Amino acid sequence: MANTETSLKESLQIEGAIGAALVDYASGMALGTIGGGKDLDLNVAAAGNTDVVRAKLRAMEMLGLKEEIEDILITLGTQYHLIRLLKTRGSGGLFLYLALDKNRANLAMARHQLKKIEAELEV
Repeated sequence: MANTETSLKESLQIEGAIGAALVDYASGMALGTIGGGKDLDLNVAAAGNTDVVRAKLRAMEMLGLKEEIEDILITLGTQYHLIRLLKTRGSGGLFLYLALDKNRANLAMARHQLKKIEAELEV
């Protein structure tokens, strides 16, 4: 099992990764971040993507969908933003956020690797 710091470091090793964060979507706070920089403030991204997760959960509830969100993908002109809701024991209310450079990333592989990181993460 991996801790938060190790998991975030592994996330940044994904091809094309720009930055990653572990986020509590009850509070919108990043519990840990890595990467980012002047063009990507991960604390702002954590808070903003919390709103995305909450909105999707509300929509699913209104629609009566009895599904669980695996991940949410936001595709921009030059980036992919991947939000992976954690389902491992003790991780309720958390998501992994990964920003990727669209030109260097393999989206399918990134999703696969993020799922593996989630499985090994112990919060």
